[in-house]
Amino acid sequence: MRASKGKQEEYRTISRRTILKASAAMFAAGMLPASAVFGKVLDRTQDQILGPFYPIMSEPDRSGDLTRVPGGSGRAKGQPVIIRGTVRNPDGKPVLGAEVEIWQANAAGRYAHPDDTNPAPLDPNFQGFGAATTGPDGFYQFKTIKPLHYPAGSIGIRPAHIHFDIRGRRDELVTQMYFEGDPYNEKDSFLQSVLNPDALIVKLLSPTAEEPEFMVAVFDIVFRG
Repeated sequence: MRASKGKQEEYRTISRRTILKASAAMFAAGMLPASAVFGKVLDRTQDQILGPFYPIMSEPDRSGDLTRVPGGSGRAKGQPVIIRGTVRNPDGKPVLGAEVEIWQANAAGRYAHPDDTNPAPLDPNFQGFGAATTGPDGFYQFKTIKPLHYPAGSIGIRPAHIHFDIRGRRDELVTQMYFEGDPYNEKDSFLQSVLNPDALIVKLLSPTAEEPEFMVAVFDIVFRG
């Protein structure tokens, strides 16, 4: 006997619901890309300039802690911050083996670079240049300090930011991460040049019980991997 029109619609609704539930379960298990479940891909993190102060005098520190140097006399000056996040591809899957580099000015706004003419002092206990490789979960983390804004000649005052260079097998992304509440964010031509400036701005979260001195910032990254 043929089902009624109402019953047919009910069966179709149940079928769609069953398929969505099964797809969501497969996505959670890593068997399906996000685009197959939700019909949408994640936006690639927006590009920014490399900048003139990419480190050229040293290799990146791979300890995960830029607030101390081997043989140093103590911790770097400034507000300690943990920068962490997940590197994913546009389908939402974690990227294994992505090389994440960061570099930045110190708490006085000075880069450890021979071309930086800022008269602010260097900090002998601050590394300023680090690298990490993501595991199967795409996770990365650095202990560092919150940088200060600094004068950039005719450009004006650049807001506090941290540079990122993320390299995978098929893609490389150069970007910058900014801090919520910086008075120079709205005036910065580089930050304001992107389609969605807010996506590059992080909020400092309260410290954890394990690291009570470190504020926390989460900066997730999307690129092709």
